[in-house]
Amino acid sequence: RMQCYPGLVLALSSLLGALALLQLSLYLRVPSRYGKHEERLCRPRGRLPARCAWFLQELPSFLVPALLLALRSPPRLEPLGCRLLCCLFCWHYFYRTFIYPFFTRGRPFPLQLLFFGMLFCIYNGFLQGYYLIYCAEYPNDWCTDIRFTSGLLLFLLGMGINIHSDLLLRQLRKPGEVTYKIPQGGLFTYVSGANYFGEIVEWFGFAIATWSLPAFAFAFFTLCCIGPRAYHHHRYYLKTFTDYPKSRKALIPFVF
Repeated sequence: RMQCYPGLVLALSSLLGALALLQLSLYLRVPSRYGKHEERLCRPRGRLPARCAWFLQELPSFLVPALLLALRSPPRLEPLGCRLLCCLFCWHYFYRTFIYPFFTRGRPFPLQLLFFGMLFCIYNGFLQGYYLIYCAEYPNDWCTDIRFTSGLLLFLLGMGINIHSDLLLRQLRKPGEVTYKIPQGGLFTYVSGANYFGEIVEWFGFAIATWSLPAFAFAFFTLCCIGPRAYHHHRYYLKTFTDYPKSRKALIPFVF
């Protein structure tokens, strides 16, 4: 019977933080090998269509917490704060698994990156789900705590920015097109990585709402993983398009 082991939570969270620093060191100067940065690097041999790849990559982050909840006997449905936090995590990955992939128009995805992405989603899905379902303890009035309410607002704001930015990016291409264009509208008016900014805000909001080490480790990993990608996107746009707005920042409006 599975139970809470605080030492396991600490170890897995610490490892996630270390992986974040590794990601930052690997991709701060050189972008990861997919999308618009593939042409300047060695092309991987094996690939899957973008829709299939995104579905397979994100699916474990939804399934693993669901399985952990199903395996818990009796099921943990209280307190309300814990239930809502589980729903927030699964809500994001329900969208990323069952909605986003079927609208994306990205290029074929390298199998190597898909493999590592799936491993991470299994790992993080287990860590976040295990902590919330088996270890987290919140008071009955956690839903009215300033940490929960402020974190929830940030989460919803970030998710809204992320979804809206993805929609704007999809509208840049007609079906079958693979060329890149300058994104316009929304937060893209101010930053090149509006979709990444939204996801970073989202997971830091989740971390504040849960007030837990695993969630903060995940938010830090997100920042270290997609923050550099936003920076490389910004450099790509500046080099590729002579009319690219010089006032735009890479990731954080009016700052960076």
